[in-house]
Amino acid sequence: MTMEEAAQVAGWVVHKSSPAGSSVWTTRRDGEVKLRMEEKGFGSEAPKTVHQLLQESVGKYSDYYALASKNNGRWIKLTYKMYYDECWKAAKSFLKLGLERFHGVGILGFNSAEWFIADIGAILAGGLAVGIYTTNSPEACHYVAENCSANVIVVENHKQLQKILEIEDRLPHLKGIVQYGEEIKEKRPNLYSWKEFMELGRDVPDSRLRGIVESQKPNQCCTLIYTSGTGSCPRAELSPCPSTSPGEELHDARDRQEEVISYLPLSHIAAQMCDIWAAMSFGVQVYFAQPDALKGSLVETLREVRPTAFLGVPRVWEKMEEKMKSVGMKASALRRRVASWAKEVGLQTNLKRMNGCSEVPVNFRLARQLVYRKVRKALGLERCTKCYTGAAPITRETLEFFLSLNIPVLELYGMSESSGPHTLSLPQAFKLGSCGKELAGCRTLIHKPDRDGIGEICFSGRHVFMGYLNMEDKTKEAIDEDGWLHSGDLGKHDKDGFLFITGRIKELIITAGGENIPPVPIEDAVKNAVPIISNAMLVGDKAKFLSMLLTLKCVVDAETGEPGDDLSPEALEFCQKLGSKATKVSEIISSKDKAIYAAIQKGISAVNEGAVSNAQRVQKWVLLEKDFSLFGGELGPTMKLKRPVVAQKYRDQIAQFYTDIETPSGEPSART
Repeated sequence: MTMEEAAQVAGWVVHKSSPAGSSVWTTRRDGEVKLRMEEKGFGSEAPKTVHQLLQESVGKYSDYYALASKNNGRWIKLTYKMYYDECWKAAKSFLKLGLERFHGVGILGFNSAEWFIADIGAILAGGLAVGIYTTNSPEACHYVAENCSANVIVVENHKQLQKILEIEDRLPHLKGIVQYGEEIKEKRPNLYSWKEFMELGRDVPDSRLRGIVESQKPNQCCTLIYTSGTGSCPRAELSPCPSTSPGEELHDARDRQEEVISYLPLSHIAAQMCDIWAAMSFGVQVYFAQPDALKGSLVETLREVRPTAFLGVPRVWEKMEEKMKSVGMKASALRRRVASWAKEVGLQTNLKRMNGCSEVPVNFRLARQLVYRKVRKALGLERCTKCYTGAAPITRETLEFFLSLNIPVLELYGMSESSGPHTLSLPQAFKLGSCGKELAGCRTLIHKPDRDGIGEICFSGRHVFMGYLNMEDKTKEAIDEDGWLHSGDLGKHDKDGFLFITGRIKELIITAGGENIPPVPIEDAVKNAVPIISNAMLVGDKAKFLSMLLTLKCVVDAETGEPGDDLSPEALEFCQKLGSKATKVSEIISSKDKAIYAAIQKGISAVNEGAVSNAQRVQKWVLLEKDFSLFGGELGPTMKLKRPVVAQKYRDQIAQFYTDIETPSGEPSART
């Protein structure tokens, strides 16, 4: 089947010419695209603008709570009607500041009601909502603000304000700055507090805003999503009004209102789709976590809110797993035996349930009373019926750990260019290691499958992005002539239609011998074999053999997120079991601690034993002095490994692996 034939099977027509509204892509922020309409079912209904979505939501959920923010220990809540009114007021204030059609409103801050209101208000006023990562440097902020021709930038606090003040002279389109999270320390021209900003538009006629709203079309851009960047300049993805909801399993608020926690960066499409658009569609109540959520306070918010659905990136689930294992090690021998028994029962029962068995054995019911319910309560997940993960790969070991505690963590899959989720696992339909099945209105094609059915995953549907701003060549690389979005991910479908991701084309290591090796399975296997390892990165592109960069689990500074030198409790326990007295990362590396190095060597050797070929064996490795982190730049906002950044940062260590002329043989070796 050709790509064009597949497009016809998918049920939509592709126009290859590019006049306004006749092509499925554009690189202009004021461009219009041809919407991919299904003949029937989801995706065939009339598309809606953001204002129409919001109006529809208010019509259904007017008096239901929409947003909850904690202030001085109290939750301050807005109903959906109040939410709509605030967005309308913000839109008029943006107009008062001089926001022009299709110009950007940058939002630089942690998740909050103000973030949501600024985002939607900017869109209603005819601008483009543009999230900016709070970890961005002033220069990175400048790139985004200049690229989107930002008229207004909304910042959370004084710290973020300083970044903008440093670059404002180089932003010719900038007309105003708004600060929402704290009081302004020093008055400046065109700098407004949130309260001042919301009063600015009082004299702007509703009719003026109504005219702008009514002129908007669903096939126009309303949001720019900037990639976090891995070395080159970030790409701005033109996103139309959301049309595919990732909330297939969410309840309508009129039946039972869902409650979720917003804490993942809203500059990322996953958080926007779940926290803003899916929530709006189903009348969800969104609670905002504290800014230090990813540094430790998230569990406290989970316990207080007790959400009914929760999305965690893999690193969040891994941190929970590490903490629980650390606590478990300190329990009495009896408690440890009971927990071990319950986990074995939980894993086997849930694996059978996953394969269609509905029987609930007596020992599972007992374990639920003794262990599972207590664990869920301790995590704040006792009401949570949907636990999701996405945005980065998660190990099978972590999935099995939570499954053994009767907490199925369901994988979803998508990308910024697909406006978030494309496939979703469901509580009643999931498989370990699979990303689930297509959402309604989405189509998948495995391009050029090999003998095992593995090929590049391609998407179609109304959820596919419009193109990259001012980047025609990159857009044509992403969206082919027949309208399919090429993900760059490798995967396959099983006989039941579940999608499995096997690797990423750009991440594939191609050895000097020409063998294509996906790094993630090998990295995950090493981390599982050696529990003291925090991060592992496989290298060896165009080289004769594979090597690996390793970091150890350590204590992280709660304020800055910077990895420290002290070993984590789990790492200390590992050392003590081996008879090592080390308490710091530096001690292990400087002394080449025999017990620890031998344990790592043994673990890697065990992984090598299971390698499908000699080319997939790890021959050399080195311990790095610092763990990878958001602080250090090795991890992105969703804790995904930035391989090009790591490769550049540790280029000397990588080069040292290959100073020997001969390919090593036998046991892997640590580089000194």
